[in-house]
Amino acid sequence: MEAASQKRYVVRSTQIAARAVGGEMMIMSAKDSTLFTLNEVATAIWEAADGSTPLDQIVNQKVCAAFEVAPSVAMSDAEDLVAELSSHGLLLVSDQPISGSGSPAKETP
Repeated sequence: MEAASQKRYVVRSTQIAARAVGGEMMIMSAKDSTLFTLNEVATAIWEAADGSTPLDQIVNQKVCAAFEVAPSVAMSDAEDLVAELSSHGLLLVSDQPISGSGSPAKETP
């Protein structure tokens, strides 16, 4: 029996500038002024990256529901996108929900 896969949460970094342009998202890293252009599918993931919705749920509700793509392909592509954007500091990734401050949410005693 396989262990359940761990949920991954993503949130947009506050160290960026982003603007929607004709169905695509233009993102500039404040760290090194690198410019990224996201297509419609990547933009859907970017816009849903709120830190409280698991990535698999974003893929199912935003990507698979709006685009003709198999769930396994959509999830693989989303994982690649998240890895790429997080390597540039544009997305923050955690195995637990992320608060608005960009850090994992913690319960206070």
